[in-house]
This record gives sequence, C-alpha cells and structure tokens, in this order.
Amino acid sequence: MSPKRALSLLLVLALVAAAALAFARRSSETDNRSEQTRGSGAVLGRAHTAIGPRVAMGGHLFVQFACAACHGPQGRGGVSRDVPALKRAGNTLTVSQLSSIITHGLGESANPKKPYMPVWGPVISKVQVTDLVAYIRAGLPRVANAGPPPVARDQGPAVAGRALYVRYGCINCHGPNGLGGVPNPRSADKSIPPLAGHGFRTEFNSKAKIVDFIRSGSVIGKSAVVSMPHWGGIIPARDLNALVTYLKTLKSG
Repeated sequence: MSPKRALSLLLVLALVAAAALAFARRSSETDNRSEQTRGSGAVLGRAHTAIGPRVAMGGHLFVQFACAACHGPQGRGGVSRDVPALKRAGNTLTVSQLSSIITHGLGESANPKKPYMPVWGPVISKVQVTDLVAYIRAGLPRVANAGPPPVARDQGPAVAGRALYVRYGCINCHGPNGLGGVPNPRSADKSIPPLAGHGFRTEFNSKAKIVDFIRSGSVIGKSAVVSMPHWGGIIPARDLNALVTYLKTLKSG
C-alpha cells in the first residue's frame, strides 16, 4: 500500500472513531437526563399524590366558595379578627364537627355587625363538604392553580367588580350575571334572590343601600336558611365600589 493511501485510511479510521465516541457520549448524557427526569417526575408524582384528589378538590372549593376571602389564603387568617384562622381546625375538630359547621353555620350571631359563619347546606353538596373537610384536615396545603381570579384594577371598576363577584363567592349564591335561581328551601321565597331584574333595582335603588346591605348581611345565621354573610371589615371600600358598579351593569328588567 502506498504511503498516501495508508495516510488516507488512517484519517478515515480516526474520523470513524471520533464519531463513535461522540455518539457514545450523547447516548450517556441522554440516559442520565432521562434518569434525572424519571427521578424528578417520581418525586413530583409522589408530592402530587400525597395531596390526593379529594384534598386537591377541597383546595379549589376553599377558593371557589370564598372561604379564603374570610379565613385567608390556605386558612392562614389575618383578614378579620372576628374570623379565625383554620390551620389548627383539622387537629381540634372532628370530621363530623367540621361538616356540621360548613353545612349549618355557627348559629345566630350575638352581634349583627360582626362576621359569622353562614349556612352553606343548600348551596354546597355533600361531596363538596367532604372534600372541604378533607382539605382542612390535611392542614390546608397549597394546591396548584387553586387561587382566586385575577382582578384587573386598571380597566375600570366594572371590570374589577366582575372578577370580585367571583372572588367573593357572590356567584355561588346569586348565580352567573346575578340571575339567581339557587334554591334556599327554608326561606320565605324558597330561593336566594337575584341581583338583577326589576325587583332588585326597585328595592336597592341607590349605591348606598347596596353597600350597606353587603356590609351588614341579612338574616343572621338562622339555621337551615342561607343568609347574606356580613362582609363589613372583610371587603375593602374600593372593592365594594367595584362590586356595586358591576351590579349596575346587570339586567335591570
């Protein structure tokens, strides 16, 4: 073999060896990354499963039904001195006691100017009560994506009020767009009143009347009747203004 041909062959063999080595390194790195991904996926999976679907659902319901608006995010308190934090409730109250408090409230308030635990029985299903209790008993952990809707403060009070209508749970009792239709079997008219239509506009014909009613609530904790909660000291003035502005955009007749 001529020296020139031998040199060419050596170059080819060197290139092949380099390519094989590079391929081996890439395969090793890929395997390592896969192993790390599987490891971290397993950890994340364990964390997610540790919460469990019932507790996770309870976390979402805690926000949906505005429990967080009164008891603070994850039940940490700090909203009103008249509303307790719930971090220890899971250790001090039984499943039966927690279920009863959610369903039946805490009875009649001695002072109608203070917030009280309202009756939720006709609004929240038994399954939802079970999930809420599971969440509280689990220590009210952080649940991914379980948070109140964002409030656009820079797009006018009506836009903010629309989000606050959901954030403060008004939508659960008074329905989408304030149209009502939620049963309240033990009340005089058998349903929770709408916040739209001629009747509402006639009874609450001024901003001051609406604000006063939201602040003070209605029937105080009468058993088995869903009452308008007392929001005084919980909903700040600018949110009250935005809520009323939004309500005034709803159907009037």
